[in-house]
Amino acid sequence: MSERVVVAMSGGVDSSLAAALLVEQGHEVVGITLALAGDASRCCSLADAEDARRVAERLGIRFYVANYRERFRREVIEAFADEYLAGRTPIPCVACNQRFKFHHLMERAAALGAERVATGHYARLERDPATGAPRLLRGRDRGKDQSYYLFDLRPEQLARIELPLGGLSKPEVRERARALGLATADKPESQEICFVPDGDYARVVEALRPDRLPGRGEIVDESGAVLGAHAGIHHFTVGQRRGLGLAADRRLYVKRLEPAANRVVVCDLDGLGVRSVRLERVSWIAGQPPEEPVRARVQVRYRHEGAPASVEPSPPSGAWLRFDEPVRAVAPGQAAVFYGGDESDAVLGGGWIAETEA
Repeated sequence: MSERVVVAMSGGVDSSLAAALLVEQGHEVVGITLALAGDASRCCSLADAEDARRVAERLGIRFYVANYRERFRREVIEAFADEYLAGRTPIPCVACNQRFKFHHLMERAAALGAERVATGHYARLERDPATGAPRLLRGRDRGKDQSYYLFDLRPEQLARIELPLGGLSKPEVRERARALGLATADKPESQEICFVPDGDYARVVEALRPDRLPGRGEIVDESGAVLGAHAGIHHFTVGQRRGLGLAADRRLYVKRLEPAANRVVVCDLDGLGVRSVRLERVSWIAGQPPEEPVRARVQVRYRHEGAPASVEPSPPSGAWLRFDEPVRAVAPGQAAVFYGGDESDAVLGGGWIAETEA
């Protein structure tokens, strides 16, 4: 059945092909570029909006640019800086997806009379044959799978979403885009956070919060012995080895950050392992937590291969993870995403890492 669908067009090949596939399926497609991070970023710039416009003209669809830069700065960039200063490792892509590429985009779609929204994410949506409820699954291309970033979407949002690229690999996407003559077919993609194009997170924090920088502090080992000094905890993340500035006879890693004391605690590799993790703001794809603990494979960062664990819901909106074996470098502020069964591609839910226990 033909529907009016709004597509978030970033100016890259993925969202370009997503729009093209929906046109092929007979839908009335409207392209919208969300202007978010500004022209210094590697996406969502004016140049990217122009690329998206060229694709829209090729496809013969309506196209708009929606300016969300001030809201993006408040809701994502400033929150990113505050998390680093609080000793956590933020993951702004989840907030960007939840608030902008879906929530705010859905508001725009409703104003345009559109029933559904679509993006170029590499993830899949299916209907539960028994209940008809939406199920979120990994993309077929495991190297590009982006389901980790979508765990926070609510059932009512998933019911209105299209993910046309979920069954394709990246080479297939480029090949089909070339065949359709899309201007973005061979456009390089960014691997960094859009508003940190050079990878220097500390510089962004310092520019946004110059009056709240922690200053110099101590680097200590697990016994509290002082090993050196640092220029601010926002320069460090859990699991970091390089850039510690320490002269030691063994490899040392950041075990935890203590913002109240302005300290960085380091350890050897074995000291990085944790077995239990407390989560907050847990979201379940089914809309509500299970009544009993569930077994899952849990990813504690985007490129983590996942580890078997028991997920124990903790009312009203928390959970505890109990890993079968210690998992290294679990960082507060990151997301832990649950995948059902030993090899299942289904996302059960996820939450935000609040604290860890060895």
